[in-house]
Amino acid sequence: MGGAYGLRRSETGPCLLQLGGAAAMLLIRTTARSCWALQGVPRYEGATSLLRVAAGACTPWIPTHTHGTWSGSSHSGRSSWRRRATAVGALLGLGSALAYGGHCRQTAQAESSPQDTVLGPFPLYTREEVGRHRSPEQRVWVTHGREVFDITDFLDLHPGGRSKILLAAGGALEPFWALYAVHNQAHVRDLLREYKVGELHPEELTAPAAADDPYAGDPPRHPALHVNSLKPFNAEPPGELLGEHFLTPPELFFKRNHLPVPHVDPDAYCLKVEGPGGRTLSLSLQDLQRRFPKHEVTATLQCAGNRRSEMSRVRPVRGLDWGISAISTARWGGVWLRDVLADAGFAEEPESQRHVCFEGLDQDLTGTAYGASIPFYQAMSARADVLLAYEMNGAALPRDHGFPLRVVVPGTVGARNVKWLGRIWVSAEESPSHWQRNDYKGFSPGVDWDTVDYTTAPAIQELPVTSAITDPPPGATVASGEVTVKGYAWSGGGRGVVRVDVSLDGGHTWQVAEMQGEQQPPGQVWAWKLWQLTAPVPPGTTELDIVCKAVDASYNVQPDTVGPIWNLRGVLSHAWHHVRVTVAEE
Repeated sequence: MGGAYGLRRSETGPCLLQLGGAAAMLLIRTTARSCWALQGVPRYEGATSLLRVAAGACTPWIPTHTHGTWSGSSHSGRSSWRRRATAVGALLGLGSALAYGGHCRQTAQAESSPQDTVLGPFPLYTREEVGRHRSPEQRVWVTHGREVFDITDFLDLHPGGRSKILLAAGGALEPFWALYAVHNQAHVRDLLREYKVGELHPEELTAPAAADDPYAGDPPRHPALHVNSLKPFNAEPPGELLGEHFLTPPELFFKRNHLPVPHVDPDAYCLKVEGPGGRTLSLSLQDLQRRFPKHEVTATLQCAGNRRSEMSRVRPVRGLDWGISAISTARWGGVWLRDVLADAGFAEEPESQRHVCFEGLDQDLTGTAYGASIPFYQAMSARADVLLAYEMNGAALPRDHGFPLRVVVPGTVGARNVKWLGRIWVSAEESPSHWQRNDYKGFSPGVDWDTVDYTTAPAIQELPVTSAITDPPPGATVASGEVTVKGYAWSGGGRGVVRVDVSLDGGHTWQVAEMQGEQQPPGQVWAWKLWQLTAPVPPGTTELDIVCKAVDASYNVQPDTVGPIWNLRGVLSHAWHHVRVTVAEE
């Protein structure tokens, strides 16, 4: 069976090393094995030692990570070692949390004896034998490739909670790890081996059917996109391309996915709308197109994390490192949401405190779907122009953008514009979705992951006024004589942009840019403005600090610096945008 293993538990408490910049955490994996009888099966426990990068560098840090987003916890009843272990899992993914879990059970290496060494190979198991270990009482085993692991002691350290990791109990990790690309790294696999207890029998080495990559069916993407995350896919176009089109071509429109892109048969598609009194309205795509008038709305969508990279340069934040291009504009075609709700039996209620909830057809392996909600009065308002869209720029929605049907909520953060729409219902409470309740919220710069409480902040709906320079790009060399600066400007809530100010000297002097865009009614200005300024370069200038700031119809203006609006999630980044360029010698 592989020999006798000796294990001694350490009383050493945990310590989270504080790292700076690109400093690497040095891991020294030390192992000790013992004979530990459990239903006649030998067990192996790994212990991971963390080399102290700086003496006494122990600091608590409590982010948690779910579905590619970050949230915080301030529950005081948890012991500090578990909170810190969870934090490491959130930061580096499952593999690093495994390493930290091993550290929390660090073995007293100095007391090791000769019989602590491995005297033979790991035992072999069948998949049926692994499948018997599906609960903490039976021990929780999983496989990865040909190796077998006992992860029972990691259950309470898993950043997604016990229920998520128990879905893999008795089976393969691959389909679960495939959902989040952070797991697909060599050091994660190496650290998992700290929990190794055996190997699969050679006859069992055919890959299980469940190991298929859930992202394998995602659609192809334009190679010009800057990819922030592959699985799920999140990408933005270069600013220079973004600013060239008032209507963004779908292939360049920023991609914000939280889960694998679903395959939806348009002929079998059915939208479920739950009406009052338990009535359910079922609508096919053809029903929507034939029974309700078609409308078109030109609207800009922007991710709450647009320009997050600027916040991360002030202080670290948690989220995708978006540049200036997590924003795009399209002409959407479809039916009014209010028409569909009225057909389901709802009447307009201007003072209603209820919410309209949306659920997508995109799901994780637990069956959890993406969801969000907007206020009921907004959904029913004739001035809000909320659309159930099946077209984008005159053609059917592309798969990445919600085919066959999505919600378009003009003037509202992209997170509420649910794609691949499958279900609508009205509730006294906002959507129970994680992305509605525990993400996409803004906090004071003084709130950190130790003190954050998501119940204290409202979900982001309308977005503040913003603008950015799309051309020239940072670090470019521009000709002497004169320079042409281009960019976009947009404000949420239907508040159109009325002015864009541009400075070539870091904000000391200003000029007004020319704007172009679609004419829309006051209060219903849903689309951005593209702007341009051509101005002389001051003689003798070798460098320009180009700045832009926008003013909307309510005379809201962008803040001049990022610091006062910094928040731990890096959302709502809308300070003045700076681009520094070099002026070519004459």
